[in-house]
Amino acid sequence: MRLYRPLLAAAIVLAFAVIALGAYVRLSDAGLGCPDWPGCYGHWLGVPDEAHELALAREAFPGRPLDTGKAWKEMAHRYLAGSLGLLILAIAVIAWIPVRRRRHSPALPSALLGVVAVQAALGMWTVTLLLKPVIVTLHLVGGMTTLALLVALRLRETQPAAALVAPGLFPLAVTTLVAVFAQIALGGWVSSNYAALACTDFPTCQGTWLPPLDFAHGFAMLRELGQTATGDPLPFAALTAIHWTHRLGALVVTLLVGSLAFALWRTTVWPWRAWSLVLTGALTLQVGLGIANVLLSLPLPLAVAHNLGAALLLAATLTATLRLRAQPARIGQPVAVDRNPGTNFTPPAAPQGSPSAP
Repeated sequence: MRLYRPLLAAAIVLAFAVIALGAYVRLSDAGLGCPDWPGCYGHWLGVPDEAHELALAREAFPGRPLDTGKAWKEMAHRYLAGSLGLLILAIAVIAWIPVRRRRHSPALPSALLGVVAVQAALGMWTVTLLLKPVIVTLHLVGGMTTLALLVALRLRETQPAAALVAPGLFPLAVTTLVAVFAQIALGGWVSSNYAALACTDFPTCQGTWLPPLDFAHGFAMLRELGQTATGDPLPFAALTAIHWTHRLGALVVTLLVGSLAFALWRTTVWPWRAWSLVLTGALTLQVGLGIANVLLSLPLPLAVAHNLGAALLLAATLTATLRLRAQPARIGQPVAVDRNPGTNFTPPAAPQGSPSAP
């Protein structure tokens, strides 16, 4: 169906928007702008703004401060995420149409729909469990996973032209992709624990290379926000450990992405050199935003941009990895591309007497 590709493109754009708005809601402290889910103070459309609605909301949720500005931020994010969910539902339904099933398995779109269902549950638990760090972090990781699966689906619809690639780059690309995803999860843990300003200098942290670190409390998963697993106030050294680990992860990601970009540039093939430039640009932007957030004390626009930069770096690394997966294992072996996916395609046989002939 001709709608499939446009739906995928629209869903990818919307996924970036949802990630950006989700970061804005979280960083502007509006994650609990609505104390219930999926509505807001019992309203499915809009938020309480009339005098009688405000009175009913305060009566229904005593002790919860009612801030209509924060409530609108939260509901805008829910509406946008809901729209993305409907797009993904349409994509999954189309994927099961026989003509599409003959071309590609519907397993990946179906898995994506399952991720969206889990995301909805995490969004509800974020509210009902009062911003428990592990739930907030998983919610961010789920959003990035949704974007990654959408990018993978879109790439599956287009086959790259034949290219010559040095062997051994796919394992490096996979390692880099895993590191980027792990670093995003670490970034979510920093954000959900409000540890971004545990170090306000760079490249040192609190004036030293190795400040006091409390990994045991910092990386205890099952605890409340700002508390240890036993309910005591979370030590500042625990926040420092979270932030310091994220910085260490950034160094690892920089080395890996830089190595992959350099290896792609050395292939001397322009399409891969172009991806080398994309990876280098995305990495430079993300590192620069991270440093700026520390030195400028986390201004909201830069903090949101840092989340978008992570999504961009993930999409670029994933694209390079999937493209490398489609490449031959030996130098000089071209990739045969089916220019007409609707027909049976057989690569042309090598002429008799050539090195590849039987």
